[in-house]
Amino acid sequence: MTTLTASDVDALSALDATDQAALVRTGAVGPEDLVTAAISRIERLDPSLNAVITPAFDRAVDQVRAGLPDGPFRGVPYLLKDLATEQAGVRFTEGSAFLRDHVSHRDQELVRRLRAAGLVLLGKTNTPEFGMSPTCEPLLHGPTRNPWDRARTTGGSSGGSAAAVAARLVPAAHGNDAGGSLRFPASCCGLFGLKPGRARVPLGPAYGDAFGGWAAEHALTRTVRDSAALLDAVAGPEPGDPYPAPPAAGPFRAEVDREPGRLRIAYSLRTAGGHPVHPDCAAALDDAVRLCAGLGHRPAEAHLPGLTDEVSDAIGTVFGAAMAWIVAYWTRELGRPPRPEELEPYTRAYWERGRRVTAGDYLLAVTTLQSFARTVARFLTRYDLWLTPTLSQPPLPLGEMTSTEDDPWRTARACAPFIAFPAVVANLTGAPAMSVPLYRSAAGLPIGVHALGRPGGEATLLRLAGQLERARPWSRVAPSGC
Repeated sequence: MTTLTASDVDALSALDATDQAALVRTGAVGPEDLVTAAISRIERLDPSLNAVITPAFDRAVDQVRAGLPDGPFRGVPYLLKDLATEQAGVRFTEGSAFLRDHVSHRDQELVRRLRAAGLVLLGKTNTPEFGMSPTCEPLLHGPTRNPWDRARTTGGSSGGSAAAVAARLVPAAHGNDAGGSLRFPASCCGLFGLKPGRARVPLGPAYGDAFGGWAAEHALTRTVRDSAALLDAVAGPEPGDPYPAPPAAGPFRAEVDREPGRLRIAYSLRTAGGHPVHPDCAAALDDAVRLCAGLGHRPAEAHLPGLTDEVSDAIGTVFGAAMAWIVAYWTRELGRPPRPEELEPYTRAYWERGRRVTAGDYLLAVTTLQSFARTVARFLTRYDLWLTPTLSQPPLPLGEMTSTEDDPWRTARACAPFIAFPAVVANLTGAPAMSVPLYRSAAGLPIGVHALGRPGGEATLLRLAGQLERARPWSRVAPSGC
């Protein structure tokens, strides 16, 4: 290991994961240099962010010194979101006091694949309790602050990972998404956030298809090529998976450099519940449409059909059942139910509602949503993707989307106009989707643009994202002080 100066550390932090791995392959730096630099950045910057809630620095250094696999990201530092993806021997809380002292006894398959790719796991990042909020403000760990404005939300639920990548603590970090939890933080923190299609990344051994196939695992990155290469490193079925993803035509990394052709792009500013759209978010979509048109694509205004009240109610039923499942799962794992003070007010209220969902209610909701998925699929036979703002408002001030004992449903009421564009459609249909950091408000806040692709259409999204990144190279700009 070489002795790194402060300027060396900052220079390394400015590189994406692909370039950091290239330095290791050529021998310009060693894996321990990258890990030491990342730890130095975390220790210096994270006290003002609260992104990393469980450091595992000693384990990471031991991992490096024991020898790393010769994978595509050998030596690159990485962080795991503290939700759904377990690492043996490391504290795992899912943002809840119910799991305050829980230590995982197994690795998820995704963790094994990340290690095989050569990534070095430095610890766990913050998440709202059980990932059920679009802001990262759990009572157990406290709020994560947005590097672009520390008074504002990072989005959720992969907010800790998003803050860590935006602040350049690490070049990329793990996240997952059952309704927008990769894409919302990507928008708030100025990152690229791809939600892969259903079953593209395995959830085992603990789960088969969490939330009935809604949940997807992947990463938050500053560059499109990192996202694609990370997906190559971890994608593919695991024995025992309930179903496979459609086979990819080739490596996802190769798609980033390919021209997408002339795409038919539907776009809309219509929100699911009729909530108003902030002018900055409307401007972000207008800017993206003009950029796409200038690149030769064919944008056309078109509203997603089929988003009825019945569909909205069915989505709520599934989320309620999911909350009941989460608490039942951990009650079984820990051998006891949660005490009242171990769940936050919003979680407790959601859990109580979810426990009233019958098996018939759930299956009827699934039937409704599967019918809606066919409506979406027919819509996307006429278009290659559907474009909207990722969020209907810029990142909100911290505290605006949190509940209290006196008002447990405050989170639900406050977040509805914030996440008014239906990102969850990608989850319930199993289609890939992405948030692209093309725009900044006059106040300097990132505003993402969201693209919903066809099922199995990650390649199209990555080709377009690569083209947009070449036209508007966003990763060169870092938050002030980072």
